[in-house]
Amino acid sequence: QSRSIIDHRYHRSSPSFKNTITQQNNLIYPLYQYYKRTVQPTSNTMDAANKMLAELSSRVQAGDVDGGMAALSKIKIAMLDIPQSAQQTTLAANALELGVLLSVAAGDLDAFARNMAQLKPNYARGAQTEKKDHVLGLNLMFLLVENRLSEFHAELELLTDKEANNAFISFPIQLERQLMVGSYDEVLSARSRIPDPSYAFFMDNLLQTVRDSIADCVEVSYKNMKTKDAIKMMKFDSPQQLTEYVEECRDDWIVEGDTLCFQPPPSGSKATDIPSMKLIAQSLSYATEMERII
Repeated sequence: QSRSIIDHRYHRSSPSFKNTITQQNNLIYPLYQYYKRTVQPTSNTMDAANKMLAELSSRVQAGDVDGGMAALSKIKIAMLDIPQSAQQTTLAANALELGVLLSVAAGDLDAFARNMAQLKPNYARGAQTEKKDHVLGLNLMFLLVENRLSEFHAELELLTDKEANNAFISFPIQLERQLMVGSYDEVLSARSRIPDPSYAFFMDNLLQTVRDSIADCVEVSYKNMKTKDAIKMMKFDSPQQLTEYVEECRDDWIVEGDTLCFQPPPSGSKATDIPSMKLIAQSLSYATEMERII
């Protein structure tokens, strides 16, 4: 009855009063929604998120990339209705770590970078998970493949001694050292020692980069080379792989029987091309003029 009396008075009130009530409602309702979403979440929301995480985990273990991506999208949306807390941070970290593994399985470097960018704030807030070292190692591999060495070393500064000595993390650290000193043969052989199958995707990309570097050195060091020597040097498994590499990446190489012939590199400037006597004369002239001025 009181509600009907209020409604009756509201309808008989002046337009300015109605406008004031409407403005207050427009202000209060968003605040109420924010309060409802961030301050008073229901336990059902967290329970639902945990169920989604279990589903996502099962999808990842089954190798269902498409189903896993759909489950990951659902849990990311659900996390928006859960306030920030230690439990929420851990749950989000677990979900995003699975997202990182999914992006590796899909061979999607862009998705990998997005999931890592979303995951790092959770690590910064203290999230500790079983897959943390594994994911940090994959991120270091990603930075190596992208040749983002400054970011690679910045990530190393954030690691504890215990984390740095973990097999997942020490592997990319050792790879980076070998790359820096030019031990390409050791880098190419490292694929057989990866700490987890998920590293194979990044190793394949890194091996391609290393092979390109070896090819650049070979073609300026030799006029020709036996194909069996090139296969051994570049760690190919068969002559067919070498042939495919030449067709896709080195169309200026010529295969003649069992021999690779390299095109001579374009000739650059020689030391004799530098007008040394002219430059010396100019320098002496400048020195003489400076002495006169002083």
